[in-house]
Amino acid sequence: MIDKKNLHFKILVICWLPLLLIIVDIFLDHLGPNPIRALHIRLGDWSLRFLWITLAITPIQVITNWRGMSDYRRMFGLFCFTYASLHLFVYLVMDQALQWQAIGQDILESTYIWFGVLAYIIIFLLAITTPNRSKKLMGKNWKKLHRFIYLASLLAILHYFLQLKGNLALPFLYALILFILLSFRLILVFKTRQVSKLMLPKGRR
Repeated sequence: MIDKKNLHFKILVICWLPLLLIIVDIFLDHLGPNPIRALHIRLGDWSLRFLWITLAITPIQVITNWRGMSDYRRMFGLFCFTYASLHLFVYLVMDQALQWQAIGQDILESTYIWFGVLAYIIIFLLAITTPNRSKKLMGKNWKKLHRFIYLASLLAILHYFLQLKGNLALPFLYALILFILLSFRLILVFKTRQVSKLMLPKGRR
């Protein structure tokens, strides 16, 4: 029998570990010649990874038939929001020094920032409506809102692609993983609808 409390603690520690390693690299000056850019990219990468993990919960549940995975979907989603917020913080405070005029100009001139902003707004809305109380208050609208995670994932990968120059191997890998996850979801939706149609009572002839 799985000790849920122990497993929950271990997963929590693992989720904080990337941030701890980043902090260690900051103190040891291991972020390279452009530490702010390195910090910005690493936090963005981890935000994307946690988003992908969140999307992978349903496929894992279907393949393994282990329903306990759903207990951790909320946690991974919140860590995606945490790392995305830190990613945004580094850009606003450390990179742009809260110079709002320069930030506004940067947003207007850089298409990739628009995709990032839109993705973050969606992730922010999903994070603040995560509690069970929000789910009860919103009713069916809660599920409709949280389906926007798929749009956020597409916007996030576009944001990632457009801001990088040179080696695009990692973005292509992330895009491939996203394609597999979204394809699995589409197949699952299609099969569910087909089963629903078969279960409908047939009219008399």
